[in-house]
Amino acid sequence: MFFWHIIRSMRPWQWTKNLVLFAGVVFARGFNELILVKRSVYAFIVFCLLSGAIYILNDIVDRSRDREHPDKMGRPISTGLLGVAPALIAAIVIILCMIPFSWALGREFFYLAGAFVLLNLLYSILLRQIVILDVFAISFSFLIRAAAGVAVLHPVVPGLELSPWLLICTLFLSLFLAFCKRRYEICALESAGEHRNSLREYSPLLLDQLVGLTAATALISYSIYTVWPNTVAKFGTTNLVLTIPFVGFGLMRYLFLVYNRNKGGDPSGVLLLDRAILIDVFLWFVLVIFILSNV
Repeated sequence: MFFWHIIRSMRPWQWTKNLVLFAGVVFARGFNELILVKRSVYAFIVFCLLSGAIYILNDIVDRSRDREHPDKMGRPISTGLLGVAPALIAAIVIILCMIPFSWALGREFFYLAGAFVLLNLLYSILLRQIVILDVFAISFSFLIRAAAGVAVLHPVVPGLELSPWLLICTLFLSLFLAFCKRRYEICALESAGEHRNSLREYSPLLLDQLVGLTAATALISYSIYTVWPNTVAKFGTTNLVLTIPFVGFGLMRYLFLVYNRNKGGDPSGVLLLDRAILIDVFLWFVLVIFILSNV
């Protein structure tokens, strides 16, 4: 049971957050080269394990507040099923085991993996208590993931870069999801400020404006990316514009779920359980692969 509680505390169902690591191999058109795909898979595994270790540390810090939270009160550490000491040892062991593995994937990747851990530790200790900055810290962790997905390919494909517009899109998409989550917490919890200090500073009206702003900016930045001269020159086609409607539908569907179905508290759960979004993401991915494979 000990290992089962460790696995539960690592929240393996959150693996979808690390899918951004595959952006590098997809937009480098390396999806038909086994060595590049393998390196991306290794990077994905590293970040899944590092994320799991961070979740354990978060649960240790939040264990007293989680006991009063309707959605978190059943976590192994908050219930006492998993002790603080063994949980802490498990998290440290996981992080230490990932150090040589990360180094083996390249020095740049190693530095980014380390930055990911440090940023999330800082978030757990301090940043999540500061309004607006808490959400930006979450977004920066996604930017690190995206950069790591490119860095892991550098030993094989030197000079590979991810478009600044794609990074901007990643930034605002992650901000959008994080603000939706904050809105859910504000509306769903009776005393949201008691669970997290930064929630005292948010209001539904402010979050509604921030959600709309970040959703629009994410869609615009992705649209610009598809027709940006460097993108067209790199891929030799403007056909990526055909993928814009799928991105737009995904954002609008998520807004529908947030405002009409009172969801948004678990972005990974929405991605895995909402059939419309699953189909939309699948079709977007297939279309991107088809376009990049035929130029």
